[in-house]
Amino acid sequence: MTVHDVAQRGFATGAAAYARARPSYPPDAVAWLVEHCDIHPGARVCDLAAGTGILTRLLTPTGAAVIAVEPVDEMRTVLEAALPDVPALAATAEALPFADGSLDAVTVAQAFHWFDSVRAFDEPRRVLRSGGRLALVWNARDRSVDWVDQLWSIMDRVEKRAPWRDDERGSDSALGERRGFGPLHEATFHHSQVLSPDAVVARFASVSHVAVLPEIERAAVFDEIRRLLAVNPQTAGRAELAIPYRVDAYWCERLP
Repeated sequence: MTVHDVAQRGFATGAAAYARARPSYPPDAVAWLVEHCDIHPGARVCDLAAGTGILTRLLTPTGAAVIAVEPVDEMRTVLEAALPDVPALAATAEALPFADGSLDAVTVAQAFHWFDSVRAFDEPRRVLRSGGRLALVWNARDRSVDWVDQLWSIMDRVEKRAPWRDDERGSDSALGERRGFGPLHEATFHHSQVLSPDAVVARFASVSHVAVLPEIERAAVFDEIRRLLAVNPQTAGRAELAIPYRVDAYWCERLP
């Protein structure tokens, strides 16, 4: 199974920017996943599509044996530099390098929308023990603030052919059939990422569909973001800006 072309090229080009600019996850969301997936000292956990290790680093303090899986070489290199004690493997969600029933939990942060949703449940089912749990989490775009909504509207145009545009995240159809898993449990959390105006531009530069644009088009996107921040009454002249996120978190259990 190959990685989606935009993900492969965009994340390869922007791996370092991704690590610097992307938001982390709030403690209450991480605690919810850790509790419900029984991630404890000695548990074997795969952080799948781990990217640069944003969620991985939040799981390691649990004492679990965390293994990162990331198919994009450039992203995995950043992760390995940041977390040298965490094994990092090159593989995709549809072909995991683990024995049947060998894991207690699989986590996926900000990535499931890139997967083949049917096969991406079949493989975790294979590698999880009976009763093992799969956790999914996203920093979703909270558009409740006017200027933030305007920023994401710029991304709407850039990402109009993104694979998730027609999905309603969290619905049964968006998350596949989940063959071999029990009910989907969900929770919602909120947090904000506080950034300088330049860092806001960098945050949007880390979006894969922006990273793959031709240089002139990419520069035009950045100029539009800067203009918006310079003239909007809510952002003009401010040294710090808070981008809100809604965190959508889910887990389900592998059936016998």
